[in-house]
Amino acid sequence: MSWPPFDNLCLTPPPEAAAPLGPCLHCQVRHLSVCAVLSHEEINALDTAASLQVLAPGAVLARQGEQRRHVFTVTRGALRLVRLSADGRRQVAGFALPGDFVGLSGAAAHQNDIEALGETELCRFGLDAMQRLGEQFPHLRGKLLERACDELDSAHERMMSLARMNPTERMADFLLTLAARQARAGMPGPSLVLPMPRADIADHLGLTVETVSRCLTALRTRGLIALPGTYRVDILDRRGLETLKAA
Repeated sequence: MSWPPFDNLCLTPPPEAAAPLGPCLHCQVRHLSVCAVLSHEEINALDTAASLQVLAPGAVLARQGEQRRHVFTVTRGALRLVRLSADGRRQVAGFALPGDFVGLSGAAAHQNDIEALGETELCRFGLDAMQRLGEQFPHLRGKLLERACDELDSAHERMMSLARMNPTERMADFLLTLAARQARAGMPGPSLVLPMPRADIADHLGLTVETVSRCLTALRTRGLIALPGTYRVDILDRRGLETLKAA
């Protein structure tokens, strides 16, 4: 199997108003992550606690049920979050793209398997170090809590929305959501990178692989998208997709 061009998920940050101080200020996704709202003093403190971790394609970062010891920011590549039900069924809970914070939870153990889609680079922080930084910088702790609440609200809203959609509408919504995330990351399109195979999309949307393929074909037939490659989708009619999703 050939993998998509994950290097395209390596982003360019906006210019800094002040002179860079440490490696964190060179981070390509700082403008997307919680670090964007931190002071130089807070960034320098994060610098001392951060370490780089690179995952090979398919590598496992954590297993469901393992004790949480670190939190991570994705700086390049992508992760999938997979949960296995009691009867062994696989559900892709979500995907982490550059700028996403992974592992922030009130639970002592990981709630999902976390796996790399292609080569993926992470900025890693130990939980103990993050707790000390939170005590030292209440602003940082508040922003982390705010981000966790935002992600919880977003996940709940998407769950309610997907329950009302048919398969083609789910696919339209998925493509628009991914396009919006990549646009915020400095990749406005119209070419959309899919850092995951069709099987992952199916397990995320509660569909079969065959249904995912049929939905993509249906959207292409309507002239809403083009499919130039296995891991690329060109959005030709964004308004048409939005109208379909809202139907």
